Amino acid sequence: MLSARLIQLIQTHAESLTQETVDDVLTNEHTRSYGQFSQAELHPRVLKLYSHLGTWIGNPNEGPVRQEYEELGRVGHRRGIPLSEIIFTQMIIKKHLRRYIRDHGLIAFSSDRIAPNEMIPFELYGIQELNYLVGDFFDRALYYLTRGYEAQSSVRHKAV
Repeated sequence: MLSARLIQLIQTHAESLTQETVDDVLTNEHTRSYGQFSQAELHPRVLKLYSHLGTWIGNPNEGPVRQEYEELGRVGHRRGIPLSEIIFTQMIIKKHLRRYIRDHGLIAFSSDRIAPNEMIPFELYGIQELNYLVGDFFDRALYYLTRGYEAQSSVRHKAV
């Protein structure tokens, strides 16, 4: 399906997408606490997301997503990053991903057309489908991220 091919395209270009996203996170006024991280520390975390997108999106087994994002929430709490900034960082990641899909989706598959305009509805459907899957993925990821953050908060309160 086309959305699978778009995911493959995203994974192929994950490096440049990651660099744009990390630059945005480190300079965005809504993610100031991330200033304590270096590019070298953030880069592999964001790259991991884009690189694993194909196996995480639409996968009925939420175990890997749950584990990854609960850990991100716990680490964020331990590092003292406000939950609002962690969530905004995920919004930045999703924004860059959706922009990439919008900017490259139709262009990447224009050679698949048999005749002009013949495949456009299918391509648009594939892009729309992928955007839906991305939105659903990030909704679940935010839920698990918040659970991890709250769990770490509970651990700290019990220790006090």
